[in-house]
Amino acid sequence: MNPNYRLFFELEKEPFASDIDKEHILVTDSLNGVNERIHYAMRSGAVALVTGEIGSGKSTALRYVTESLHPSEHLCLYVTATSGSILELYRQILAALGVDNRGISRALMLQSIRGQVMELTNAKKLKVLLVIDEASLLRMEVFAELHTLLQFEKDAKPFLPLVMAGQNNLIDSLSYRPAMPLASRVVARSHLQGANLELMQQYIVHHLSIAGVKHNLFEDAAMVAIHQGSGGLFRKANHLARGALIVACHHQSMTVSAEHVRLAATEIF
Repeated sequence: MNPNYRLFFELEKEPFASDIDKEHILVTDSLNGVNERIHYAMRSGAVALVTGEIGSGKSTALRYVTESLHPSEHLCLYVTATSGSILELYRQILAALGVDNRGISRALMLQSIRGQVMELTNAKKLKVLLVIDEASLLRMEVFAELHTLLQFEKDAKPFLPLVMAGQNNLIDSLSYRPAMPLASRVVARSHLQGANLELMQQYIVHHLSIAGVKHNLFEDAAMVAIHQGSGGLFRKANHLARGALIVACHHQSMTVSAEHVRLAATEIF
């Protein structure tokens, strides 16, 4: 890949990156919807779900919401799910709380998490939020037990709201009987779909501006090709757009065509 394409297009930084600052995230109607639903679940002390295809922007939406929470008022416990047991999840939560969990039992892990949450809530007056990304990877046994983590003072205190994000099969997992106690706590659901062409065009121009380019480098046909090739999914659109810039640079073209997008598409899945 040509490393000089940034110089060729006078880009100040790597374009279409996933690690952009929260202030640079494009705020869409879908993102506002996720934000509203998570805050509703937080006020209710309940569970919110965020689902969508791979690359639809779930993790970005979670980052936007959680990084908007004021650190003097909120503590977000962010973990990425695995296919391990409930013990693995408890260890991750304890690590997020800064608690040494070596050598303690399952019951003590649960007790320690609850104790830490109650201390943060009652003594430090913080609102705690548990976020589990990639929750569709969780085992059924984890779904069956996870609701017990949310129960405080005989299930009378909503101290630990939960947000779970994952692919569409997360909904299927919660439909099984063992997961019903957890599913019954869900009060809000957001499903992120692929962007339409208008939003994709806005997204591409927005990311070019973040990289320091104030005019659109992509022909209309190239925009259509990116939208069609990505299925409206932002992660794949990022790869296509960046790859097309590299191809255009190789061809010494100051504009990106649909053919450049087509060639870039041969390099990605």
